[in-house]
Amino acid sequence: MNPQMKKGLMEMCILHLISIKDLYGYDIMKLMSPYFPDVGESSFYAILRRLHKEGALESYLGEVSGGPPRKYYRIRAKGKLSLESDIEDWEKISKAVSEILATKEITIEE
Repeated sequence: MNPQMKKGLMEMCILHLISIKDLYGYDIMKLMSPYFPDVGESSFYAILRRLHKEGALESYLGEVSGGPPRKYYRIRAKGKLSLESDIEDWEKISKAVSEILATKEITIEE
């Protein structure tokens, strides 16, 4: 898959997961890895850092019994708007590609 396309899809998926529940980096990576098996750990964290820097996510330290605090991510209003727009774009593109790939015959009218 094209790296830029993959990055965009990963961003949308990460925002979606965090919109459901605040998550920390390792959990996000565990949830996403089966769908993006060729993506390394550092790529997930790079996306999280960038989304945080852009204001789509905020972070906080959460307490975990028996271990050090973990950095959790929460979606912000900007992230929700971005996610809604990304999903809308994805649905349009997905529909268009599906229709084109279902084409079995081409007739061009003049």
